[in-house]
Amino acid sequence: MFENLKRVVLGAILCVPAFALLNAQTADIEPRSNSPYSRFGLGDIVNPLFAAQSGMGGLSAAYRDPFHLNMANPAALGHLMATDLETGFFAKYSSLSDGSTSASLWSGNLNYFALGMPIINPINRALEKKSDKIGLGMGFVLQPYSNVGYNLVTTQELPEIGEAVTSFKGSGGAYRLMWGNGFRYGRFSAGVNLGYLFGKMSFDRTVEFSDVANQAYLTRYLDEQSVSGFLWNAGAQVSIPLEKKPEGVGRSTKEKNLILGLYGNSSTNLNTNNSRFHTRYNQTYNDRDTILLETDSIRKGTLPGELVFGITYDQSDKLKLGFEYALGGWSAYANPLQGQTLSNTRRISAGIEYVPDMFSYNNYWQRVRYRGGIYHRTDPRSVNGKQLTEYGISAGLGFPVILPRQQTSFINLTLEGGRFGAGSPLRETYIRMTLGFTLNDNSWFFKRKFN
Repeated sequence: MFENLKRVVLGAILCVPAFALLNAQTADIEPRSNSPYSRFGLGDIVNPLFAAQSGMGGLSAAYRDPFHLNMANPAALGHLMATDLETGFFAKYSSLSDGSTSASLWSGNLNYFALGMPIINPINRALEKKSDKIGLGMGFVLQPYSNVGYNLVTTQELPEIGEAVTSFKGSGGAYRLMWGNGFRYGRFSAGVNLGYLFGKMSFDRTVEFSDVANQAYLTRYLDEQSVSGFLWNAGAQVSIPLEKKPEGVGRSTKEKNLILGLYGNSSTNLNTNNSRFHTRYNQTYNDRDTILLETDSIRKGTLPGELVFGITYDQSDKLKLGFEYALGGWSAYANPLQGQTLSNTRRISAGIEYVPDMFSYNNYWQRVRYRGGIYHRTDPRSVNGKQLTEYGISAGLGFPVILPRQQTSFINLTLEGGRFGAGSPLRETYIRMTLGFTLNDNSWFFKRKFN
């Protein structure tokens, strides 16, 4: 156990610099992405799901797997059968278009780092011939909550003034650290996640009148904001048996269940620490005029609540087929620095996972998990009075890897393709790849007996 703990701690230490580098971004550093709409709200909200779930269109409420973490609905932690270390990376290709011009870019980074474990070791339970009705699980995850990254320039002709050039630049983001616990009794499970939100964002806007004689004042608005707050959500799952039958000697019993899942949270407080520096500058006369200087202005805001419901048909070790519907209360979002009004959101997704033969010994591809899904969601931000939307499809593969102790681990690969902002002045078409590593070990909390 101590050897495994050393490996986990070392992995966590190696991942901290990557997140620290993200958190240290300022307005003077080029953004890692160019998403113009990320200057609204807290930026682009990051999908909190891991590679396996993303491959199924983003199922989470009624998703559970004994060898994969689901931190979105903590009720799934009660079904873990092995200690699970998960980490994932993403790469994204985006093409932005306004109908007449287009631009493309690549972005990518570490996506999540998580650790989950069953508190009651399944090996102990089997050796001691105890009932498996009760299950306890715990998990931790560190991942981005939102990303701010844009760098764009607009021009406008003004009467009697001429051309006005406005530059927009933003960077930073928010992150979340969550601790979850799940409890299972029989076919019912419930759980709760507790966590902390933190991060820093910079918003920089510069206006220059290039046609004015003697170079008119260049006006710069620099707003920086640090955010923090308490996060929580709670969830439950219940399975309804449809059929149960033995699958032969040496194989686990196949069960056909209908799983109902639900999780959500209420709105919570958002703490902000704001700094503003608004200035005018004339390079010809080397003249600078400070319009506004404000530092360490501590305010209160509000983060939205969420409610997610899902239903999944689950044939153990063979097939998962699910549907999910989510609501987000973003109309309750409040941020004193921005003063923006956002709209409530909804998300619809459906997905499938299929394993031809998990116990095949002579055909590796029969043991691979094949995944697919579709999704459609509305975004809290609006442009020209119209709420932004996103839709896409996903496909994924789960490659099993047998480690020395014969505990199956996985390499999960997911590809997503979609469009964001359809019908708006600026549209994004993207392809996103997520590579996740799931390392399982069932020796944690194992009671060793000596004669």
